[in-house]
Amino acid sequence: MREERRGAGVFVGRGRELAGLRTALAGSRVVTVVGPGGVGKSRTARQLLEGAGSGREVAWAELSRLPDDSRLADAVAAAFGLADHTAREPAEALCAWLADRGPLLVLDSCEHLVPGVRALAADLLAASPGLSVLATSREPLGLPGEDVVELAPLGPDEALELFLARAATVAPHLPRPWPPSLLRVARDICRRLQGVPLTLELAAAQLNHHTPEELAARLRRHIDPLTSQTPRDPRRHQSLRTTIGWSHELCEPAERLLWARLSVFAGPFDADDAQAVCSDEALPPARVRAVLDALVAKSVVRRAGREHLVLDTVREYGGTWLGRLGRREAVRRRHAAHFHRLARLAEEGWLSSGQDDWYQRLRARHRDLCAALDFMLRTDPARALDTAARVAFFWACCGRLNEAQTYLQRALNAPGTQDRDLARARWALGVVLLLRGEHEHAHRLALACQAAAAVSGDGPGDRERRLDAAYLLGLSHLMAGRPLAARIVTENALDGLPGTPFDSAATLRCHLARTFALTATGLHHQARATAGALREGCAALGEYWTRSYADYQLALISLIEDRPAPAAEHARSMLAAKHRLGDSFGTALGLDLLAAALAADGDPVRAARTSGACQTLWQSVGHPQRGTPELAPLRAECERRARARLGDDAYEAAFQEGARGGWA
Repeated sequence: MREERRGAGVFVGRGRELAGLRTALAGSRVVTVVGPGGVGKSRTARQLLEGAGSGREVAWAELSRLPDDSRLADAVAAAFGLADHTAREPAEALCAWLADRGPLLVLDSCEHLVPGVRALAADLLAASPGLSVLATSREPLGLPGEDVVELAPLGPDEALELFLARAATVAPHLPRPWPPSLLRVARDICRRLQGVPLTLELAAAQLNHHTPEELAARLRRHIDPLTSQTPRDPRRHQSLRTTIGWSHELCEPAERLLWARLSVFAGPFDADDAQAVCSDEALPPARVRAVLDALVAKSVVRRAGREHLVLDTVREYGGTWLGRLGRREAVRRRHAAHFHRLARLAEEGWLSSGQDDWYQRLRARHRDLCAALDFMLRTDPARALDTAARVAFFWACCGRLNEAQTYLQRALNAPGTQDRDLARARWALGVVLLLRGEHEHAHRLALACQAAAAVSGDGPGDRERRLDAAYLLGLSHLMAGRPLAARIVTENALDGLPGTPFDSAATLRCHLARTFALTATGLHHQARATAGALREGCAALGEYWTRSYADYQLALISLIEDRPAPAAEHARSMLAAKHRLGDSFGTALGLDLLAAALAADGDPVRAARTSGACQTLWQSVGHPQRGTPELAPLRAECERRARARLGDDAYEAAFQEGARGGWA
């Protein structure tokens, strides 16, 4: 199951509810778990899936941090691992990709996006007869045939079990098992908290600082168990609000301040992020980590390794307080500045041993980068343009093409930007458009970048712009079947350039494009020497992106020269690098090469399995098999050989096995 883990927690009971959900899913294509905040809807859905064991594909789309439905389809596509490389709208690509599949899609925390979720889910269900949807929300989606399952608070025994389990974690000094006198106190606490799991966990966290008797006394003062329920203010809502407010009251002033400021994060964060965004003279940087640890101890913040997350209901409360303090805009400015700096450091670290770490970090912080871009587009368009231009190359590699294009175009259309910033963003947009198959538009941008770079100065930045323009124009020529033009463009840009290919990212990319052009124009000996030198230098640096494409060239040349063993070795090296970077498109290219090499090396079964896996991956990026033109005839010949050795039936069986994930 693909999902973002939202923090570990204790799960108890819910046997009747889980059985009801299993029955509902068996009889309906749309099941929505509804209930108030804090009742455990997401956790119950996760428990249901972890215990299912059906082998069915499951995609988990966590929607709570989306500010609106503009990126809803992107979030669902990412949950499925669909990295579409076409010019289609994300919803259209999803419908096409799901048409012959039968997965379960979990749409978690839909309440603030109900109209958009309803429309997208209806389209996906119509396009894919095998699709089922499990949603969690504070209200139903309103879809035809929807089975609504209301999740009530825990019963008395389950509430006590959860409270004691959490108490054992946060307060190991308490006796175990609890004596009867303390059990009576615990039952009173659970009764006053109405069995709402989040309130129970927040209350149990206080046992690290208070005795059970003190906890019960405080609850008696804050929550009246005889308060009458009304449809507008049910007692469990009161207990949740009161317990969160009470937890807030029991925090130290610095903890309350950090709680409020953490509400600006749209996704997981680490201590460095918290320190950069949330510190100032009122909360010095040196104190942030200790205060964050205190919030973890009080269950306000969840921790998983280095990552932290504030649960939605608790985050909402913090956001309310941040607004009351009148500091929302100021903290969001710090948040935007931090993620602008992150984008700059990532770009500067692209040609380094930390390259793969930067890809992983930007992937982990994707939601916050989007939130920062949204804020900057409103308040500082020039900084938004700079940020979008810096992250676009990373996003293009990781399949976030639609979002990269959307943010670049929004920033390019915003007022108040400088010519150099515009040129940089247009270059990034050209790369994105090439990968989406919009070749004519990309070629026009490449020519514009080349023209702008030609009249610039001769400083280091100007040379970088000329090299990047040559890279983009060279790629455009290659994809249009004009390899000689690509070679001329890149060689002209590199001619007389001092230093080595590893002096800058732009220099390295231009050398790589030239290598592709050498192969495509039949200069295999020269291309092999150039690709080998690039690979060796990249390996010494710990760089993976260029190295993977140098491996691609070396594998391709080896196949052309009928040397399948080194071709397979380079293809596997490429696949390892692409896996580190999270590059689905590059992985599909690598599998294509590996399948051809295995067939040429006399291993038709593994070749067929690998081809099957490759086809599945090509579908996930929205394309039939692609790659450089010289690969196509090699691929066709290798498939012909494999079919001839196995026979059509055996080949198709192995192919389908690989398509189902059994290629390794």
